[in-house]
Amino acid sequence: VQPSYGDLNYLVSAVMSGVTTCLRFPGQLNSDLRKLAVNMVPFPRLHFFMVGFAPLTSRGAHSFRAVSVPELTQQMFDPKNMMAASDFRNGRYLTCSAIFRGRVAMKEVEDQMRNVQNKNSSYFVEWIPNNFQ
Repeated sequence: VQPSYGDLNYLVSAVMSGVTTCLRFPGQLNSDLRKLAVNMVPFPRLHFFMVGFAPLTSRGAHSFRAVSVPELTQQMFDPKNMMAASDFRNGRYLTCSAIFRGRVAMKEVEDQMRNVQNKNSSYFVEWIPNNFQ
């Protein structure tokens, strides 16, 4: 089935809703987009963000299931869930911010992010310490 413009609009609105969550709800980090950019951009010329979104579901899907933090994190870094046609395997991540919505334990997220960074250390630059948020 070919996606429609409505499907694309739904995806864009879901992604933008996720990215701007820190503006609309209280959270632990980065209470506005300026702070997010300041914390994520090491050099002014390296200011391009690439968004990964999980879970990706079709607009008409009405079946809901609980998704674990490890599963969400794996999907978030999956090339099929990236919102840009870029093969991240040919480059490296400078910084990373994971925004989770819902009832998620901060410790579980931190442990999972540390796990991802340790398992995939070749995809992250080593000269930026603590590059996960």
